[in-house]
Amino acid sequence: MIVFENVHKTYKSGVDALRGIDFEIKDGEFVFIIGKSGSGKSTLMKCITCEEVPTEGNVYIDGFNISSMSRALVPVLRRQIGMIYQDFRLIETKTVFENIAFAGEIIGIPKKSLAQTVQLVLNIVGLKDKADAYPQELSGGEQQRVAIARAMVNNPKLIVADEPTGNLDPETSENIMAILQEINRSGSTVVVCTHDSNLVDRMKKRVIEIDAGLIARDEEDSKYEHVQKPVEQDFEGYGIENPGFAFGDDPNFKEDGEYSDNYDDDDYEAPKSEFFFGETPPEVVAKEKAEAEAAAAAAIAAKEAAEAAAQVAVEEAEEIEEEIEEEISEAQEAEEDETHENYSALIEEEDDGESDIIPEDEPAEDESAEEDEKEEDKNEEKKDSSDFVFNDDDKKVEEAKEEKTEENRQEAEEDKNDDWIEEVSLNDIDLDIQEDDD
Repeated sequence: MIVFENVHKTYKSGVDALRGIDFEIKDGEFVFIIGKSGSGKSTLMKCITCEEVPTEGNVYIDGFNISSMSRALVPVLRRQIGMIYQDFRLIETKTVFENIAFAGEIIGIPKKSLAQTVQLVLNIVGLKDKADAYPQELSGGEQQRVAIARAMVNNPKLIVADEPTGNLDPETSENIMAILQEINRSGSTVVVCTHDSNLVDRMKKRVIEIDAGLIARDEEDSKYEHVQKPVEQDFEGYGIENPGFAFGDDPNFKEDGEYSDNYDDDDYEAPKSEFFFGETPPEVVAKEKAEAEAAAAAAIAAKEAAEAAAQVAVEEAEEIEEEIEEEISEAQEAEEDETHENYSALIEEEDDGESDIIPEDEPAEDESAEEDEKEEDKNEEKKDSSDFVFNDDDKKVEEAKEEKTEENRQEAEEDKNDDWIEEVSLNDIDLDIQEDDD
């Protein structure tokens, strides 16, 4: 899993932190790195995570030489490593759930499975009920358990813990180490750098001691020797059942995209994510609310504009309809006036014709027959000219004309009778005069 071959590290200040380190850590091992302050153990841990590059020698992880690897591939390596720090390094503005999920977002875990994974690791470290809490609301032990859960979320092959119990009380420290031991039992390799001699002695794991940049001791089932505190019994764990969570290679993460090489610069800032778990930060809520209000206002304005345009269109259509109706009405009135004028002219012509007739000494029956024929001819002409009548007013005019014709006929008959009576009376008078003469 991890191989150091004659590794040297000399800083620019001239300090030789490592002076020829050689060791090998196999897959699935649990190893303590111990040593005094300034012995070089922290530099050794940084060489494993590529925070430092050896001045000389090689470091291999899974057979890959990371000491000469491109800086762009460092994030690829760190996907397979879960890192736990003494100072927790949690984001204060994110909840427990969001802190853990953020690590998954960076390495590209799909959002659908990420939430389930976060819940699982929170359950493993015993913080399921703290998912929505912020780091400042947690104790030191709880914050360190969040850091462990964050390291577990990417299903790492290797867990590297630098003083994970340095700021914790003994009881909390034992709980943290119990969690790390369960992770190791699941198949992950665990490397812990620590000063806690009591935990080292109780757990009896492999111990690599660094002194002045060299390996002073590398022993299996060893203790923190310089501590003379007796060990009451062998450490056999803390009764945490195997969670059934598989650690190690994840077939879902084999290919890598493009990476920036400025991740370890002093001014480097992690990219901000727009995806939040748990309670969304107030500033994001305010921004989303403002955007929603702006969108609603724009929608209302668009609706009002559409309604105004529709109203204008309706009014224009009504005006056009009124104009058409007026034109039709005017045309009908003009046609009716023309029809009335035609009928009036016909009636006047009829009246003029009747007034021009002067009674003669012809027989009354002949005159009456001739007048009847003329009336019938006129009626036929009027009937022919009235074929275009199409409304009630025209019908009334036609009826008036017929009534007038009937009256004329009756008057003609009366005139005939009067002529006959007058003729008879004149004859009687002549007879009377003749009798008188006789």
